[in-house]
Amino acid sequence: MNAIDAKALLLIVNPTAGRRRRGLVDAVAARVRAEGWTVDVVETTAAGDARRLAATCDARRYGVIAVAGGDGTINEVVNGLAGRGEDAPAVGIVPLGTANVLAHELGLGFSAAAVARTMTAGRALVMQPGEAANGTGARCFSLMAGAGFDAKVVAGVSAPLKRRLGRAAYVWRSLVEARRYRPVRYQVEIDGVRHEASSVIVTRSRHYAGPYVVAPNAALGEPLLHVCLFERWGRSHTFRYGMALLLGRLPRTAGYRVVTGRSVKVSVLNDAGEGRDQPVQIDGDNALILPVSIGLAAGAVRLLRPA
Repeated sequence: MNAIDAKALLLIVNPTAGRRRRGLVDAVAARVRAEGWTVDVVETTAAGDARRLAATCDARRYGVIAVAGGDGTINEVVNGLAGRGEDAPAVGIVPLGTANVLAHELGLGFSAAAVARTMTAGRALVMQPGEAANGTGARCFSLMAGAGFDAKVVAGVSAPLKRRLGRAAYVWRSLVEARRYRPVRYQVEIDGVRHEASSVIVTRSRHYAGPYVVAPNAALGEPLLHVCLFERWGRSHTFRYGMALLLGRLPRTAGYRVVTGRSVKVSVLNDAGEGRDQPVQIDGDNALILPVSIGLAAGAVRLLRPA
């Protein structure tokens, strides 16, 4: 179902994301109201609020749940909607975060006019989220789950630091992790076939960390996981992968490849003496620890993109 039946929108705002862009949120709400829609605005006050609001909102009233925040807030909404079935509201995005990967993936405009137009007249893309689980819990993702260097960087960036420094927080933490680097080896089993890697990203999307491409053939509407394997170890290779990503050359870089599948298991093969839990980042948030099993969630969500 692509049409939006109810002309009411629930706008979930993360007030700590993109504080300098709050004017965009107000401008989008004004433009949507000018199109004859009702807009109800709710601000989150704690982690988990966006998920709860998405899971409990009245689908008979709201045709759209709009998320004003970053990829982490969007992830909460996706987790809240994934089990609701086809009657769940569609998801619109007001991009306020540090990377806004999903916004890039959907081809969203970043102006108030473009965002509002997508809310009221966009097309719905049906996406089956990925789902990562270990012995302590499970979490859906619309973008990616990662283990290795990027997950350690994410785990080392606190929310206050990210609010204060933005992207620079990740640059700083990357330098810290590069200095303490050890050649940890991960086992990645994809549909029963085993591989080894220094880092791994299991993704539903083409993009990573904003506009940068890691999996050229990935598509949100396709029920398939793209597993990005970084197969060489060492600080120099980590730096080379990072530069290749920034320059748009990662998919063609030696020692990097993408394997598709529907069932992925990631575990530690050798921790190289690190002696610490190996984190898993999900949609840019520190979420789980290894080992994890990753597949496709049973439910689906509808994401609004430009018509």
